Amino acid sequence: MQLGFSPFGVAFLLMLFAPNVRWVRNQPPGYGELQSHESRPLLVLERVGQVLSTCSAVAFTCSRGYSFPWLLILAAAFALMVLYEVAWVRYFRGGETLAGMYQPLGPVPVPIASLPVAALALLGVWCQSPVTLASAIILGVGHIGIHLGHLHELASR
Repeated sequence: MQLGFSPFGVAFLLMLFAPNVRWVRNQPPGYGELQSHESRPLLVLERVGQVLSTCSAVAFTCSRGYSFPWLLILAAAFALMVLYEVAWVRYFRGGETLAGMYQPLGPVPVPIASLPVAALALLGVWCQSPVTLASAIILGVGHIGIHLGHLHELASR
């Protein structure tokens, strides 16, 4: 782990935020109602994880991650982000519905929530940054937990 500016972290964050900007402008009907039922502890973990993950993704560089085993981890993290983009494209082309947001992508449940968290965790492993990895775990507990709650609420309707 080395403190510095990470262009890889910036690229990951751009891939993460780009579809969210479009989504915020056109949230699907009924999303506000789901939000009103979110667990406060999970929401706190999500927000803390978002701040910590954003800062650590940009602030830690990888000085030894360009050799064989480490490049595989970076490639896997990038592949997860590509799958995240695929999930968003499917959502936007599928009519931007609540059900579309929570539709699994193959074996991946709630891919719009889980794929970027997994990618950030791998970015932390690649950078050998326990701070980035811990941030991704905190984010994952909150963010994935909230979205699994949404999915459960939708299924019970």
